[in-house]
Amino acid sequence: MLKKIQVRDLRLGMYVQEICGSWMEHPFWKKSFDLTSEGDLRTLKTCGIRDVWIDTGKGLDVEGEAVVTAPEEEQHIEQELQLAVQNEPEPVQRVSLQQEILRARAALEQGKAAVVSMFGEVRMGNALKISDAGPLVDEISNSISRNPEAFLNLARLKNADNYTYLHSVAVCGLMIALGKQLGLSGSTLRSAGVAGLMHDVGKALIPDDVLNKPGKLTDEEFTVIKGHPRKGWEILNVSEGTNEIALDVCLHHHERVDGRGYPEKISGDELTLFARMGAVCDVYDALTSDRCYKKGWEPAEALRKMAEWRQGHFDERVFHAFVRAVGIYPTGTLVKLKSGHLAVVVEQTDKGLLTPIVKAFYSLKSNEPFTPQVVDLSQSQDAIANIEDPARWGFDLKQITGV
Repeated sequence: MLKKIQVRDLRLGMYVQEICGSWMEHPFWKKSFDLTSEGDLRTLKTCGIRDVWIDTGKGLDVEGEAVVTAPEEEQHIEQELQLAVQNEPEPVQRVSLQQEILRARAALEQGKAAVVSMFGEVRMGNALKISDAGPLVDEISNSISRNPEAFLNLARLKNADNYTYLHSVAVCGLMIALGKQLGLSGSTLRSAGVAGLMHDVGKALIPDDVLNKPGKLTDEEFTVIKGHPRKGWEILNVSEGTNEIALDVCLHHHERVDGRGYPEKISGDELTLFARMGAVCDVYDALTSDRCYKKGWEPAEALRKMAEWRQGHFDERVFHAFVRAVGIYPTGTLVKLKSGHLAVVVEQTDKGLLTPIVKAFYSLKSNEPFTPQVVDLSQSQDAIANIEDPARWGFDLKQITGV
């Protein structure tokens, strides 16, 4: 049985199923592990994490009654995500995923090349020219206006080798998509995109053996990693054409609304809208990406974990807008339909967050696949019953979606 407990109730012999928080807030790289080390127990209790999930079927149970069971927590998370549906914007005209995919791929490759070049300049000690990023950000913004799923879905498909570079491009796209949901436009929206592209530039000065370490970080290494926002701010502060939004997001994208983030531990009204946007976009892309030390979560799972952490971590209004930007069932989500078919979400529609376009491919009644069928749920009697875990079924969703 899964139970969510406070870290103060942890003891040796428990099985930690999951740590409640982004892995950038703690040095543990494994998602699940037996708690057998006094050092690990001490680190868990002092690194700032408040809660963990334990599996009482694999280890010791908690002493006391201060626990939250998985079904109860899931109900709260689902309610939180449904709040986003209540404030859906007016429909926006868009082109199809197929029409936009080639242009989105070209923008993504251009973005990766730009970030590789930018990191190279920083490592050689050269100043950056921030205004050079403007046309690229405009192209990404145009792609997202035509069809956000094309660019954002491609940007999510990164591997451990190119993560550092494509993460910056993905966060740029997410900042633009989120900014549009929040009503930003013109030069302000462009500055938000530039901020996303530049937010991790400080990592150019982090040693590769620390940045790409496949195992658990030491306390010293974790401190080095946490120094990248300050290093990035220093780089941008002396760069040509820099702007306050980029400086702000670079320095504060790891801050939290409860003041438990880094590097300055600021909270409340001290955090700007753009810093709050950067925090949500950075965490989502990190969660959904394959890293050298972990496999990325599926988009829907990442959203639900973020909803679980939202109190204290994210700004509520910004998080709700982000859910509207990527969809309650983001592209790439495996779902079970009420018809008894399994399907993967391939595109959002302009009719609502609950009725995406899916590609149905497997019958649970006959337990066998069938020729994939595209179903627009906004025009169908069928509907999503629940989300499924692809690992349970062993499906290659990338092959099914064809992206």
